Amino acid sequence: MALLTDLLNLDLSSLTDKIIAEYIWIGGSGMDLRSKARTLSGPVSDPSELPKWNYDGSSTGQAPGEDSEVILYPQAIFKDPFRRGNHILVMCDAYTPAGEPIPTNKRAAAAKIFSNPEVEKEVTWYIYILFNFAHQFSLKTATFQPNFLNNLGVDRYGIEQEYTLLKKDVHWPLGWPQGGFPGPQGPYYCGIGADKAFGRDIVDAHYKACLYAGVNISGINGEVMPGQWEFQVGPSVGISAGDELWVARYILERITEIYGVVVSFDPKPIPGDWNGAGAHTNYSTKSMREEGGYEIIKKAIEKMGLRHKEHIAAYGEGNERRLTGRHETADINTFLWGVANRGASIRVGRDTEKEGKGYFEDRRPASNMDPYVVTSMIAETTILWNKS
Repeated sequence: MALLTDLLNLDLSSLTDKIIAEYIWIGGSGMDLRSKARTLSGPVSDPSELPKWNYDGSSTGQAPGEDSEVILYPQAIFKDPFRRGNHILVMCDAYTPAGEPIPTNKRAAAAKIFSNPEVEKEVTWYIYILFNFAHQFSLKTATFQPNFLNNLGVDRYGIEQEYTLLKKDVHWPLGWPQGGFPGPQGPYYCGIGADKAFGRDIVDAHYKACLYAGVNISGINGEVMPGQWEFQVGPSVGISAGDELWVARYILERITEIYGVVVSFDPKPIPGDWNGAGAHTNYSTKSMREEGGYEIIKKAIEKMGLRHKEHIAAYGEGNERRLTGRHETADINTFLWGVANRGASIRVGRDTEKEGKGYFEDRRPASNMDPYVVTSMIAETTILWNKS
């Protein structure tokens, strides 16, 4: 084992300029991440420098056997926290040999929405903002940079990704008695201690690996159901929110692989009186961040309500098991919003109400939602869709 560890940790930089690029894509189920690696002649810094690549789509449920070639287009580069050095992770989307997006390529459609001039003009942020610094700084004139809010000490989350850690052989939550149940919910949310927090090593390893990779991960916490955790990706602008969340999921899958644990994004992994798992999405446009933005927010929420069924249909498989009106959710068939209401479909923060500008939180997306679909749909509904 010691020799294997030494080989895994080999530093190649002093011997060769060659690097390893791990190409990542989404498989046929819409949630099964796939990846494979190739050697490149030297370091790269932009996706346009990377070659396209193909894979067997018949083995991923994305092409028939008689015409199985699918082409990967590199879209975003991240540092590889597993191989380190100059090695990279490459988020890709998938196309036919003729250059058409395959049906499971949700990124291509999202990119069209985010490149629309009306959407670009609104500088869509997937972010949670406390405006307690509004008297010192104007977001109206702010230019977004990845460290912009870090430097101001502002609390922010973009997409809040909840997930559950399961024992590999029995698919039962980590820390739960074999075939039995722990004590009722209450002490586990942000809890500490061996009887409350299960899998913290995995969570911390994931946190640091994401920071290393260049994912804008903004925090972690233990969730209400024991064995369940959350990480937040953001601040992110436009299509990058989807790229970063998918890569963060990939890194988590790789880490749980090492630990021999299964990560579940099921929106209701355990039936009964246990919280489900969501992917609350915090959202703000330039108009919402300017003076009078609260009125823009209310108009946007009205549009979201009018398209409630369309959004629910796109917000994740099995979400009806989670959105029951209990466990901090609104009923799936009901749209309602409120200030500081965690049982609403959409929540507006107290600070947004007080400052008259800011953001809102869509609490409907399930933990297994596609971030390309959800982020672009929110932008489309609030900016492009005309209710008339």
